[in-house]
Amino acid sequence: MDGGHKLWMICNASSGSNDEEAVGALCKRLAPDRVIPIPGEDVPSAAELDAADVQALAIFTGDGTANSVLLAAEGFGGVILVLPGGTTNLLARALHGEEATAEAIIDAFHAGAMGEVERDFIETSNGCAHSEVLAGPGAAWSDVRETLREGDIAGVARTTTEAIQQVTSGPQVHLAQPPRGRAEGYPAVLLTLDGRTMQVDGYGGEGIADFLAQGVALLKREFREGPHDALGRHRSITLRADEPIALMVDGERRTGGMEERIALRPARLRFLSLRTGGHG
Repeated sequence: MDGGHKLWMICNASSGSNDEEAVGALCKRLAPDRVIPIPGEDVPSAAELDAADVQALAIFTGDGTANSVLLAAEGFGGVILVLPGGTTNLLARALHGEEATAEAIIDAFHAGAMGEVERDFIETSNGCAHSEVLAGPGAAWSDVRETLREGDIAGVARTTTEAIQQVTSGPQVHLAQPPRGRAEGYPAVLLTLDGRTMQVDGYGGEGIADFLAQGVALLKREFREGPHDALGRHRSITLRADEPIALMVDGERRTGGMEERIALRPARLRFLSLRTGGHG
């Protein structure tokens, strides 16, 4: 960047594949003016970033941490640079492509070869997602993912048993508006941000159980690989269930209402992208 431009970076050295060595190498290449470790320091607000005259905010974390950073930064006058790092990188993939490396993204950033794009948030009654929301008993698999992340072997067995019970016997989720899909509902409905719409897919008990039995895929949250019903692309939907609907918002566990209206809204942020000329 030009000498008069200020760049801050937020990193999580304990997220997924990140570690202190990876963060150090990245900082050497990116040359940020300030590094904010998460956890350790507070996530800066848009007002704090603007008051410090920050022009670009780089994020080197997993999707869950990126979620909290972006929500705090809404309205920030600068640009957001998302680097692939952490447990999952759905946002980085959407902005830069499946194969883009952090090194290639940083080189393009310094060369001024990136475009600016806007994105929406998927808004639920209990938080917003920048990439995806999973609704229904299938969200219990996030508990398995957490115990795997912590290396708790006994916990993995317990949470896996509980997740299977939830998927097979928990309250099914219905796509009530627009009315689509199976009359009996689904144990998991996946909402994925796709341009300016949400791709909505319903996963049956057999499909999601078969798929989530694959441990590597579970960690990556690659639900799309499982058998599912495509329920269309929408700007807003309404889900219903007989009990409060379990949610996984960008991989983090939440709980919604028995009727959950989920809609897209502008994120009020500008993102740098290797994919120029449209919405990431």
